[in-house]
Amino acid sequence: QVQLVESGGGSVQAGGSPSVSCTGTGNIFTINTMGWYRQALGKQREKVAVTTSGGQAVYADSLKGRFTISRDNAKKSVYLEMNSLTPEDTAVYYCYARIVSTTDWRDLEVWGQGTLVTVSS
Repeated sequence: QVQLVESGGGSVQAGGSPSVSCTGTGNIFTINTMGWYRQALGKQREKVAVTTSGGQAVYADSLKGRFTISRDNAKKSVYLEMNSLTPEDTAVYYCYARIVSTTDWRDLEVWGQGTLVTVSS
């Protein structure tokens, strides 16, 4: 059983710079793509930033420059640093990964439970 465990969500005032983190657990052989999506109330889920195992990062155009994604392969973790937040950044942030497990050796698409980031003005 492979899981993604998120932490770091909470409430922050506009202009704040919180971070969220995610760690893969379970029978993991390797983690390929890893990153973050978000879903605001009444909106569709959207990509925030995604990284490959080699560290190449792709950001949503609207967020590039404000958000920074980083990865620690040894810890099976991915992090998202958020800067200059506004209320429109309020959303549930979901960790995402494509993982090869040691149980069936298939490429799996795995989602975390999500962590709520609330930005107040």
